[in-house]
Amino acid sequence: MDLMKVVEDQHILENNYPEFKSGDTITVYYKIKEGNKERIQQFKGVVIQRRGSGMTETFTVRKMSGNVGVERIFPINSPFIDKIDITKKGSVRRARLFYLRGLTGKRARIKEKRF
Repeated sequence: MDLMKVVEDQHILENNYPEFKSGDTITVYYKIKEGNKERIQQFKGVVIQRRGSGMTETFTVRKMSGNVGVERIFPINSPFIDKIDITKKGSVRRARLFYLRGLTGKRARIKEKRF
C-alpha cells in the first residue's frame, strides 16, 4: 500500500462544496486574517482549471478587476475557504481555459448551460 496515500487520506478535510468544473462562474468566500481580526473576502470569477487530486487538488479562478485580469489559485482542501457558491454553469469543451487570458470584453464570455 502506498504510504503517501494513507497519510493523505487521514489529513483530507471533509468539505461539502458543490460540484464545479472549468467554465463555471463561482464565488469563493475566503477567510483573511489581518492582525487579530478575521474577515471573509469574496473572490468571484470564472474557473479556468482544476488540477491535481486528493490533498494537492487546486483550482484557478480568473476575474477582471478594472481592465486587469486577476487570477488566484485556491487549494480545494484549504481551511481558509469558508464556502463556494456557483453563480453560472458554463458550457465549454475543454478543461483548461487559458485562451481567456488573451480575450477581453464580450469575446471573453462563456455560453451558459441551461439546467
